[in-house]
Amino acid sequence: MAGRYLPRPAPRGPVPQPRGAAAGAEDTGSDRTWRAPGPLDVPLILGPLRRGAGDPTYHLAADGAVWRASRTPQGPGTLRVAAGAGAEEAGARAWGPGAEWLLDRLPELLGGTDDPDAFVPRHRLLAVARSRRPGLRLVRTGLVLESLIPSVLEQKVTTAEAYRAWRLLVRQYGERAPGPCPVPMHVMPEPAVWARIPSWEWHGAGVDAKRSATVLRAVRVARRLEEAAGMGLPEASARLGLIPGIGPWTTAETLQRTNGAADAVTVGDLHLPGVVGYALAGEREADDARMLELLEPYEGQRHRAVRLVLTTGRTPPRRAPKMRKTNIATL
Repeated sequence: MAGRYLPRPAPRGPVPQPRGAAAGAEDTGSDRTWRAPGPLDVPLILGPLRRGAGDPTYHLAADGAVWRASRTPQGPGTLRVAAGAGAEEAGARAWGPGAEWLLDRLPELLGGTDDPDAFVPRHRLLAVARSRRPGLRLVRTGLVLESLIPSVLEQKVTTAEAYRAWRLLVRQYGERAPGPCPVPMHVMPEPAVWARIPSWEWHGAGVDAKRSATVLRAVRVARRLEEAAGMGLPEASARLGLIPGIGPWTTAETLQRTNGAADAVTVGDLHLPGVVGYALAGEREADDARMLELLEPYEGQRHRAVRLVLTTGRTPPRRAPKMRKTNIATL
């Protein structure tokens, strides 16, 4: 859905230059193997971290391995992790200053602190979905900004527009990912770099002033926001909600990925209520209230229920026109 990347002209004024090892650098990475308490489906677990086919921080290789470029508290790092669907052992290799941090947290990333057995299906559809996807566990990155910023970019625009903005900004202002990446990959910019992106570059990426201002407010208190990764769902939600422009939709989308929050329900989404309503009740149209009513039997596990719904591919027939692309010049 995302369009092709077009190189941007050189920005006016001083801007920080990307740093980092070029792809194809000498392989000096570190390894780790982790045995899970149950089956693992790595692409399914890590899939929510991918922001479109051209995401410069994420690559799904032909052999099923997932490559991720992240900004950790120890610096940039690239992680390659693989396990076959149904396998219980994952092998990982990491490069860069953040390699040790990424490998230390491999179990959490792959749902090692998740408890799939806490979910009790109340609908036949979800019982079948769980039996067909035994390797589904909830991802937990422990990194707030890398999920918060793209979630902010996705506010009130089409998915393709948001993915394009993320792709352009990360490629232009991020660092080349360390290690022998199979395709060119980038680590997202550090907070100070986000804060210095010129207004015309936000505009060129299709990001209006409201969303860019929200990102700027977030990166100014990055350290405090990152603390939310170690909090329970209510406390973490409250911490993110202190930032103007970050509401329930953005909070849920972020904490699902950073905290492995099994009960973080996305409300305010254009399509999700209809998908859940159709899958669980055969209703072609449903709003947030109806979606929450249908998910009530899964209190504490509502996000997992939604993930299982989405694996079924059961969606209502399209009756309304697609969401129109946004012309930020009119905002």
